[in-house]
Amino acid sequence: MWPNESPPDWSAVEIAVPRQPCRLPGISMAGFRQHAPAAADITMVAHPAVTLIVDLSVGDRLAYDGPDRRAYGSVVVGLAPGALRVSGRAAGGIACLQIRLSPLVAAAVLRAPTELSGAVVALDDVLGRAAGRIEDRLRAAASWDERFTIARDALERWLSAAPSLDPEVAVAWSRIRADRGRVRVDDLADQLSWSRKRLWSRFRAQVGLTPKYAARLVRFDHAAHLLAAGGGAAAVAVASGYVDQSHLHREVRAFTGVTPVAVAAAPWLAIDDVAWPTS
Repeated sequence: MWPNESPPDWSAVEIAVPRQPCRLPGISMAGFRQHAPAAADITMVAHPAVTLIVDLSVGDRLAYDGPDRRAYGSVVVGLAPGALRVSGRAAGGIACLQIRLSPLVAAAVLRAPTELSGAVVALDDVLGRAAGRIEDRLRAAASWDERFTIARDALERWLSAAPSLDPEVAVAWSRIRADRGRVRVDDLADQLSWSRKRLWSRFRAQVGLTPKYAARLVRFDHAAHLLAAGGGAAAVAVASGYVDQSHLHREVRAFTGVTPVAVAAAPWLAIDDVAWPTS
């Protein structure tokens, strides 16, 4: 949480999740709505997924302030966006649908992983006119269940037309996730019977990050959740595989711009178990 930032009243926010787990691997969704006139001013914490946020608010659009640019309305948040703040005020209430895509699914659906890494960009800059069509359908939907179905069907169509990715890259990503980022790149390359250079090149081309940086992001995500659960910085550093508490502090600063204490109180993580129960 940024200095002087007030945490939102989550009791006033409706959080919806699909009744059944998404049948598409690497995709999860959640809906958020605050019906009363409201203002938003909170930070987002880096997560090892590309996030599509479809703004369904009534009135002014949400604004997303990243390190290098501002975007409005429906956006795509790439991997490791750095310090990112979402703000806005909507007279008719704030609402959005968030879709988290694993980097491999994002690479297939969005076709621009390298350009999206570290960025927040308008959804129509990535999907073109399809962004407006899907947003209109989601706004017209009568329920969250209907919105989840619309989004899932669209993603299925886009995935069916997507080119196949290297299975070795998929294996490498799965290993990084399973080991919570505590894996050596040389060991990954050996497992795949690839050279370190080939792994670095193919992984970065299809995921948008190098294997080493992806592992750092996954390890940070694990540490952030431990901090949000009440773990002390020293204990979290040990549990997450950092050399010491100073190492954890530097990594948290690198990914968020704030301290471990601030990440522990981040409002985005406060509802993580509710909005993303399988995370």
